[in-house]
Amino acid sequence: MSCQLTTDCLNEIFEYLNDKKTLHSCLLVNRLFCKISIRILWRDIFNIKYTTAYKHIPKVSSAILSTLVACLSNESKELLFKNGIFISTPTSKPPLFNYPKFCKVLSITRICLIIDDVLKDIPNNSLSLGDKNFLVTNEVIKMFMTQISSLKKLTFNDDNYMIFPNEITSYFSGVIDCLTDLSELRCNLRIPSEFFYRLSKICHNLHSLTIDINFKNIENLGFLDGLKELISLQNNLKFLKLSASYEGNWTNIIPTLTKHSNTLTKLHLNSDCIIDLPVSFIALFSNLKEIKFSYTSLIFGGIQFKDFEKLQNVTFPKLKYLSIPYKCTKPGYIIKFLENNGKNLEKFYLDEVDHALNLSIVKFCPNLKKLFIILKHSELDILRTIFISCQYLESIKVWCGTYWLKEKQVLETIANHSPKNFCKLKICHYSDSELLSEDLESFFISWKNRPSFTLINFKCGYIGLEESEENLEMIKKYNDLGIIKKFETKYL
Repeated sequence: MSCQLTTDCLNEIFEYLNDKKTLHSCLLVNRLFCKISIRILWRDIFNIKYTTAYKHIPKVSSAILSTLVACLSNESKELLFKNGIFISTPTSKPPLFNYPKFCKVLSITRICLIIDDVLKDIPNNSLSLGDKNFLVTNEVIKMFMTQISSLKKLTFNDDNYMIFPNEITSYFSGVIDCLTDLSELRCNLRIPSEFFYRLSKICHNLHSLTIDINFKNIENLGFLDGLKELISLQNNLKFLKLSASYEGNWTNIIPTLTKHSNTLTKLHLNSDCIIDLPVSFIALFSNLKEIKFSYTSLIFGGIQFKDFEKLQNVTFPKLKYLSIPYKCTKPGYIIKFLENNGKNLEKFYLDEVDHALNLSIVKFCPNLKKLFIILKHSELDILRTIFISCQYLESIKVWCGTYWLKEKQVLETIANHSPKNFCKLKICHYSDSELLSEDLESFFISWKNRPSFTLINFKCGYIGLEESEENLEMIKKYNDLGIIKKFETKYL
């Protein structure tokens, strides 16, 4: 007697299928499997940049737009037809599913990109590419806003495409109830204040907010008023990312953030070619578990966040993750900060070249599980001491090359001194790899009674260890034996 799983049970199972390849396979089983898979796949359909190989993105983009056009109302299709815009659809029949209804993540930026990529190759004698883009974008977004019952994430944080600020407000001028349960918003300050005011009336449960502050004098333009209102009315904001570029500045937003001093647990601050942005306000948020400083472009000879000095004596008792980029501040201030906050750190990203600062990790950060550190070729002893002192360490990322550590020395140090739970090495190559297959085999043999090992190889134009056939054969051999769990090459 056959036994069939209930729909609810299948839903639970499919939710744990994280890879799209498996979900695509389920589409072909039967209609129920297809419906459940489609619902999950279309939940975040615009995430193709991160889930699709680069060479396949144009084909996938075209398929997505074709499906969306097939779902448009007859009125919208007629409008496109009258303006000479002909986008092929998968079939002449109505779609099997109302695909836009399944979307929980809407990226206006990604919609613009897809439409631009597809339409630039479609000839049209009556309209410019910009006009075509506007018409299609307008109809597609209107469709989403009327079909989606509850949106969880909304993204519009790029001003390189064909949408003008006032158009953004018009997209949401009708049906806006779908934004009531919005939990994540990513935007820039080209969006008119009116949009934020309207959103603040119904949306009070944002958990995550990312703001790109991308031009100066925003206060004079009045763009901040609505955003401040929206921020102040949130009940449980946990994650905040502020990114400043083109002389943008987050100073005027800071007073509004103070209401969230008890709820905010993750804070990311990114600067693009701007020196001396304030960061000392971070001291207001004593419950932070994650602090990440970053920059998009390096200013040679400059210090990125000069008032970091005021943070060196501040204690964050719950801090678990810290990321410090190159030239963030003076190394002495970071050392003092680690003295006060290093004990509870579990993840530390340090993109700084300083001997005393590297040594301070040994002294102040005994509970690290993941670490990125830059060590010169003469600092192998620091790596050894880190392994001895940080007995919870599971993963480390290092630079290897002419001026940095040697791959063979790193592997030998890991084999001889790493703690019992250590299982992952990430190598960034800044010169051609010198690692031999016999070096790899020696390491793998020594590792046979340890947790399965993961080796990630980062390349930036130099010959990596994966370009040696002997190395690849050795990795495959020990992967088959279960000593290697995963080997992967990534590009910086």
